[in-house]
Formats: sequence, C-alpha cells, structure tokens
Amino acid sequence: MTVVSLNDAHGALFAGTPDARLFWIDDNGQFSTLPDPPDWLAAFNAARNPDSLHDARWLALGARPDAPALRTLNFSPERPAEFLALYKSSYYAQDVQFDLALELIAREKMGQTGTFEFLCILAGSTGLLGYETGAVSPLMRQLTLRLDRQIESLLNQLTKAPGEKNFSLVVAGAHGAPPEPAAESRDRMAVSGETVAQAVDRYLNSTGSGRVEKYLYPFLYLDSSGFRDPEPIRQAAARAAMEHPAVSGYFTAGGACSTHDEWERRFRNSFHPVRSGDVILSYHPEYVEDFAQGRGVSYGSLYNYDVRVPLMFYGPQFRSGVFESPVESVDVAPTLARAIGVAAPSSSTGRVLGEALIE
Repeated sequence: MTVVSLNDAHGALFAGTPDARLFWIDDNGQFSTLPDPPDWLAAFNAARNPDSLHDARWLALGARPDAPALRTLNFSPERPAEFLALYKSSYYAQDVQFDLALELIAREKMGQTGTFEFLCILAGSTGLLGYETGAVSPLMRQLTLRLDRQIESLLNQLTKAPGEKNFSLVVAGAHGAPPEPAAESRDRMAVSGETVAQAVDRYLNSTGSGRVEKYLYPFLYLDSSGFRDPEPIRQAAARAAMEHPAVSGYFTAGGACSTHDEWERRFRNSFHPVRSGDVILSYHPEYVEDFAQGRGVSYGSLYNYDVRVPLMFYGPQFRSGVFESPVESVDVAPTLARAIGVAAPSSSTGRVLGEALIE
C-alpha cells in the first residue's frame, strides 16, 4: 500500500499499517515519507518547490495571462503558515500530488510486478478549500475542473503502463459540503457553538443534572460523574439543545433520537460509542458552525449535500453502467476484495456491490 496525502494524519488512517508507505506534504511544502525516501524524491521536491509560488496568481482555466486572478497565494515571511494553507487548498498542491503518483507509477513500475499493488491518492485540496468558500464558489469550480484533468492524465498514464487490462481505478468522495451562507443570512445561519453549549449547560446546572464538558460540533460531551445512569442526563441535554433556534435534531449514546425515520439511521451511522461523546446534534439545512472568521462552512451534517457523494469503479472486473441504488462507503472494501479475489477484511460490515461486477 502506498498513500499520497496532504498531511501525515489523514494519510496514516488510509495506510493502516506500519508496512505501508506514506508520502505527505510537510510544513515546508515538500513531500516527506516513511520509512525511507526513494533516491529520486529530493530532485522531485526541488523541481516543484512551492517557494516559487510565492504571490502566484490563480487564474481560471484557459484565461489570458493578464486576466484578473481568482486568488493570489500571498506570502509574508512573518506568516509562512498562511501561505502554506493557501497552497494546500489550491490546484498547485493538488497537481503535485498527482505528479508524485505518476512518478511512483513510472519509476517503480507499479502494476507490472505480478503482484497486487495499491496506490491511494487523498486529494484533499477540495476539502480544505471547501472549509473556506463552501461548495459553490468560482474557486471550487476551478479546482474541480482541474481535478478532472488530473484524473484524465492518470487514466492515460495507466492505460500505457501497466496497460488497459492491468489496473482498476476507484474514485470516491469523503463528503460533500454546503454552500456558504449568503452575507445577509450569515448572522442567522452561522451558529456559534458556544451559545449552544452555554444554553445546555445553564439548563443542566439549573436542574442539578451534570454539566457540559465540551461541544465539538456536532458532538456534545457531558460530565455526568456521580450519576449511576448517564442516559437521562443525555436526553435532558438533548431536549435543552433543541430549544436553540438552529438545532433541529439529536441522537444520544443510549439510542434516544428526536426522530424515527431515515434520519434516525443516519444519526446512528454517524455515531461512534467511544469517540462521539454523549449527544450528536443536527442543525437545520445549510446551517454551519461559525468559526468567528466571518466566512466559511463546516462539514459533518446529515443532509444530502454532505453525505451523498459519487462512487466510481473502473477496470476489467467492472461492468459499464450507472446505478442509482444507494450504497455506503463501507461497501468499497468488500467490493474491491471480491474484484481481486481475496477475502473481505475481517472487520468489514459493508456489502459486495455485485451489480457493478461483470461476473
């Protein structure tokens, strides 16, 4: 397994094992790797040093060189991290990830060794840009168009080597994004999580039933020490949160839910018994968590714009077609396992997407 990522934390999740190779962009904008860098990586980094992009102008595809820039990657020696954030959320960082993937395929003859090899590209620039601009912005449209070009280049390279029948490609989205609230609606639709936590905490204090420990949208963590059964406190906190004008639903660690339909299943699928705290909250559609910057969005809602993403399989094992039936992210692993003829992972809970397979 080889993973190409914007950062080591996300890459490590997909690598899954110390035996995998992980390439990520470090704080200097250069690719680092574990365990040992290949001898060509230094030259690759030197040829694509982001220092050459200080104050670079992001132009629309096909625009004239003198056209107005959609964005400038401003650099200040006093604030280098700000430039790195602009770089990672731009097509420049997206391009260099695919460049590294193509370099790996060519230099290491991936797919030509007679064994299965997995190359995972975590193209995270769209996710970073989305935090700032939301799903609907000129920059996001341009970044998506350039991603399409990079996937095309990757397919062209794979078709040449290892060859048309010697590779499979899976394209999956981690999540979608809401549009950024309009300026005239932002005061209402950008929610201060602190106000939610304070309202719940005041209610719990007034009834002598615990307190709010922290609120990390969309998860509410409670201090219920001294109480034998924390579930009544969770439900009390959830009901108090529903009094906030932005909150539309809840699900508790004990299974109590504000609704009993498809949304309950979505709540349940989004809840982890250890990491998700005591209560998960849902805001109204297109409401976002405010980060006190006057712009930007948050991810993690249960609405279609967040949870419905495309899933594409391409290769000799897969049939051509468009399938409208709902699938889940957990279906990817068992489907890939079936396609390459190995057992599904022991912890896999998804189904094999047999409708996409030729056999």
